[in-house]
Amino acid sequence: MSASLSSRSTASVWHPCTQMKRHETQPPLALVRGSGAWLYDEAGKGYLDGLSSWWVNLFGHANPRINAAVKAQLDTLEHVMLAGCTHAPVVELSERLAALTGHALGHCFYASDGSSAVEIALKMSAHYWRNSGQPLKRDFACLAQSYHGETLGALGVTDVPLFRQAYDGLLRPAHIVASPDARAARPGESARDVAARAAETLRQLFEAKADTIAALIVEPLVQCAAGMAMHDAQYLQDIRRLCDQYHVHLIADEIAVGCGRTGTFFACEQAGNGGGEGERMWPDFLCLSKGISGGYLPLSLVMTTPNVYQAFYDDGINRAFLHSHSYTGNPLACRAALACLDIFEEDDVLNANRVRATRLSILLGPVAAHPQVRHFRQQGMIWAFDVTVEDPAHAATFSRRFHALALESGLMLRPIGKTVYLMPPYILNDHEQTLLAEGVQSALAEALRT
Repeated sequence: MSASLSSRSTASVWHPCTQMKRHETQPPLALVRGSGAWLYDEAGKGYLDGLSSWWVNLFGHANPRINAAVKAQLDTLEHVMLAGCTHAPVVELSERLAALTGHALGHCFYASDGSSAVEIALKMSAHYWRNSGQPLKRDFACLAQSYHGETLGALGVTDVPLFRQAYDGLLRPAHIVASPDARAARPGESARDVAARAAETLRQLFEAKADTIAALIVEPLVQCAAGMAMHDAQYLQDIRRLCDQYHVHLIADEIAVGCGRTGTFFACEQAGNGGGEGERMWPDFLCLSKGISGGYLPLSLVMTTPNVYQAFYDDGINRAFLHSHSYTGNPLACRAALACLDIFEEDDVLNANRVRATRLSILLGPVAAHPQVRHFRQQGMIWAFDVTVEDPAHAATFSRRFHALALESGLMLRPIGKTVYLMPPYILNDHEQTLLAEGVQSALAEALRT
């Protein structure tokens, strides 16, 4: 009998964010196909994908409309370099995304993954200030417990010790300011009070160091890898005002929280003043990846303002933005992204998600009421809660136990430490929502018993 796919994988594939020794006793799940919200293993067992496969498959697996768009593009143009060339999918995608910001962010620069998008935004900001005669503005600020990727530039503005410690000597340190995480509320405080306190720490930093700071980078509304730390939208208005006052760029990392995940297409839209399009809060740079291509092909991009673009527009090559990726603006990936935008429009996805979110929150009521659950929270199509594990011996292994028990129940879920979160695709029907909620409740109860 030939070796299983799992054993072959552990012998030849180095898996990400994984201690490979654990796969000696817990082999990786070998999946052979996907359909809708479901993934299927070699034995035909189905798993409801409660994570959208690391937050990317917004419309499920093997989506017929995205499949058709990619297949049609494959017969036309699969790839061409974007240096000196262009093609219809990348132009159409750039135009449609710019229109969604009212052309406040009218220029798109492409790459392949989220970390690369963050690198582009950081480099572009520092280069902007150099082109503008302020070369000393080349430092960056980020939030406590922030995560923005694992390449060296992105890791420099990441404050998660697990990811940083091994590489600290290779990194340029960033200024770290308080997170507006609503869980930090003191007795009698609201989420808005926490946001105001956090904004004040940023003001103090800018007061002392703005002359050397190029940009502040934040994940709007939800710091995902920090355990789904959610904050009040007022914080975004406050930091936009401070960045304007002290002449510091604002980078919105919407790699995980964009594309409808937080309830609006761009998370930053929720920081508007409630008026017309022109009154919305837009950053200087906005990074997208993950869900933008529906989980089909690697794609990332940075959107920026006409003001930033003009700082690079010159006869001299040294003032150009000298950054490139071989697969920049890949036509297949862009066509998948355009198909996703079509689905958003044709299916009125944002409004449909509000209905789904309301129903799933109700179904998760028993989980929220569990005596060992703290800070049950929801933002758009993200749910999270923290678990109090009373037995110290079990605390360190809670995440792995919950993950394994969820798989036994046919759910794909992967906690962050003792924070359990759900980020399902935007296609769950009523039955699938019920399965997800009941499966979470069951896995939680069993994980706390063992």
